[in-house]
Amino acid sequence: MPELPEVETVKRTLSELVVGKTISSVTVKWANIIKEPDDTKQFEMLLLNQTIREIRRRGKFLLFECDDVVMVSHLRMEGRYGLYKKDEELTPHTHVIFHFTDGDELRYQDVRKFGTMHIFPKGSEEGVLPLAQLGMEPFSEQFTAEVLQAAFNKTNRKIKVALLDQKTVVGLGNIYVDEALFRARIHPERLAKALSEEELIVLHHAIVTTLQEAVDLGGSSIKSYVNGQGEMGLFQQKLDVYGRKNEPCRQCGTEIVKIVVGGRGTHYCPNCQI
Repeated sequence: MPELPEVETVKRTLSELVVGKTISSVTVKWANIIKEPDDTKQFEMLLLNQTIREIRRRGKFLLFECDDVVMVSHLRMEGRYGLYKKDEELTPHTHVIFHFTDGDELRYQDVRKFGTMHIFPKGSEEGVLPLAQLGMEPFSEQFTAEVLQAAFNKTNRKIKVALLDQKTVVGLGNIYVDEALFRARIHPERLAKALSEEELIVLHHAIVTTLQEAVDLGGSSIKSYVNGQGEMGLFQQKLDVYGRKNEPCRQCGTEIVKIVVGGRGTHYCPNCQI
């Protein structure tokens, strides 16, 4: 599933491609993707003649801000957007098409059909699900080691599980939790509430710097992820533990181990993360 760096990269590339374009019509070919409103014709009508003014990101969600409405989109496992000319052949697994007045089309493709789209009146989107219960943005000034400590003091979960909870801090998924914990030298099965003040400071720094480096490199192209222009991310070349089972740790040479924590495959170095 695309995490914060991948979604941020898609946001930036799509902003270059579609901001300022006006939607002349919408074609929904797979209705289950549309969650709000639950009627696809109403979904199409709400976007009619709307100009895309800005694309924002909230956690792992893309927000298409138009004149009167905001479309909240989640890519889930393998969703992707691409800009095409109207006469270009439809690629497989194209489920929603946004037709623009200039002849271009923004097409949403999704092999697994897990992606979601919601439309809300502009300004109301943050107060309702799926955005209402999201935690802090990791790049915000309000996100601090103290915020982590306050959240962890309320849970008996392992640190890996606690960091995956989007109510704590948004945007972190399996890849970047593993990478941040490695950088902070924290074992993924440690209890979150057991971390010391010094460990929390190091972990906070590891989360922010890992995500920022990944954004700078366009994310990690694990499986089918590409950005809005069809380009792969490059951060996977810098991954220290994720996907490197049985490979030597870049720091100490010990073999990377893969275990299951909270139902998720988890990679760590048993020497660096005791």
